[in-house]
Amino acid sequence: MTKLPTDTNVPLPGRLSRQVSLPVILLMTAALIPMAGCKHEHKANVLATVNGHAIMQADVDKAYTAQLGEQQQPLSKDQTDALRLNVLRALIDEEIVQQRAAKLNLTATNEEVDAKLAEMKAPYTEDQFNQRLKASNHTLDELKHDIRLSLTQNKLLNKEINSKITVTDADVASYYNQHKSEYHFIQTAYHLAQIMVTGIPSAQANNLQNSKSTTDIEAKKKIQALKNRLDSGEDFGTLAMNFSEQPDAATSGGDMGFVTAEQMKGDPMIYAAIMKLKPGQTTDILPLPDGQTKKTVGYAIYKLISIEPAGQRELKDPRVQQAIRQQLHDGRSQLLKSAYFEMLRDQAKVENYFAEQIFKNDAR
Repeated sequence: MTKLPTDTNVPLPGRLSRQVSLPVILLMTAALIPMAGCKHEHKANVLATVNGHAIMQADVDKAYTAQLGEQQQPLSKDQTDALRLNVLRALIDEEIVQQRAAKLNLTATNEEVDAKLAEMKAPYTEDQFNQRLKASNHTLDELKHDIRLSLTQNKLLNKEINSKITVTDADVASYYNQHKSEYHFIQTAYHLAQIMVTGIPSAQANNLQNSKSTTDIEAKKKIQALKNRLDSGEDFGTLAMNFSEQPDAATSGGDMGFVTAEQMKGDPMIYAAIMKLKPGQTTDILPLPDGQTKKTVGYAIYKLISIEPAGQRELKDPRVQQAIRQQLHDGRSQLLKSAYFEMLRDQAKVENYFAEQIFKNDAR
């Protein structure tokens, strides 16, 4: 489970009239505890099984330690158990997906993993890459493991979902006619997406995993883990939908719509970072300051989807058609992914012995 390289006062770049376009588990994520009354025979070092495949305590301990990171404040027993439950749930979800992919012969090959690793190393010298790897507290084998998981999931989703989505010309025309004003730009517009986390306990999670950081330390760990997963090749929109804490993240996949340069200049750091991007690229992790105190209250990663010059865009413009087609495709894809993962969970036979143990010991 290693990953390489709202209501808040956080000022976000504005948007035009409308948007166009498993997992890091934190302490406050809800854990589902099966209320089974029967006992299950299993080895003491097995914390759960997925269709008979064991998830070992050593794997949970390793992931748990990674989640703690630089956490200095000691956790209570309840907090420790809650975090371990959520880590275990993440490993269960991961195993469910990998088993489905293996059944369909979609597990990423060694050649595919090596090709992706070479792509990730390309911008750096060997020493620079090794330094980045060391800074992320990961080994090369752990990175390859994460790349394999990411590639496998992408292959599974492409076969089971994306290959079955059809957006017709009539769909595109209908959307354009209903939203024509959105394609008139007074200034050059930048189509952005965002993944945001905050350490504000009172803020909403706004994502499918109900993943919420409640301290600055948790927020830093969470955004770094998401950045590592992006660097490993995972889809920006899927990660935003599942983990971003911005409003509407669960439904928008992080899509912020079109933003002008003037709107972005309110935060010079964000403006400078986005101006360096080419379409398809993402920023590094950026701090988000409070609008009044300027104190850092969160962190964000931005993706530049496209750049649109000023003027009215007609439906015959290939860029308009592609943007609408992509938006409609992505919207359907996000919905189907959510439903698909839930179906896989429902179909799997999961025995969570650790959850049963907690319930037995504490529910008195």
